[in-house]
Amino acid sequence: MEFTNLKGSAVVTAIIEAVCANRDYLSQIDAALGDGDHGINMSKGFFIAGEELSMRDADMSEGFLTIGKVLVGKIGGSMGPLYGSFFIGLAAASKAETVINATVMLNMLKKAYEQTALLTSASVGDKTLIDVLDPAVKAYEEAAVRGGNLEACLSHMLAAAKEGLEGTKAMAAKVGRGSRLGDRAIGHQDAGATSCYIILEAMAEASLRLAKAG
Repeated sequence: MEFTNLKGSAVVTAIIEAVCANRDYLSQIDAALGDGDHGINMSKGFFIAGEELSMRDADMSEGFLTIGKVLVGKIGGSMGPLYGSFFIGLAAASKAETVINATVMLNMLKKAYEQTALLTSASVGDKTLIDVLDPAVKAYEEAAVRGGNLEACLSHMLAAAKEGLEGTKAMAAKVGRGSRLGDRAIGHQDAGATSCYIILEAMAEASLRLAKAG
């Protein structure tokens, strides 16, 4: 199963639409632990990127790079640079690839995680996006090592990502604004972990639609 980098622009569009559609949901979740502006800031960045991309033809890698640059340059707080680095990583690992298959997608996810991890001291269990991203990338890699195709790998990735997201509800916040609440954050889902899941879900579903379409 595979799709071309050029047609992969649909993956970029799907991610942008998913983040913007969940603007209020993300802000509502963030309000329990932070300033309640996570959805606003995220949707602003992705909307700007979408506007820029609408003015030119771009493949998937160029689209991811555009999102990354916008998030780093125009969105404040910690999430802009973190997600900006994530998308820049996706772009870097795919820009030389004409076809996106299970192996290329693994390289993309690993590079994106690597770039994101450079900017945060958070680890699994700290109630952040890392609680979704880390198990998601590891699950994808495990499926790939077993010889799984794109669909199998992405399915394992999303299952692990969902489990990681649900797991943040039982965690005390250890980094970021939520850390001020400590144990009082228990019972609340993390906003960054939620947006990470939304992005991975949109990416996986759009990729599979393209791969199945042939």
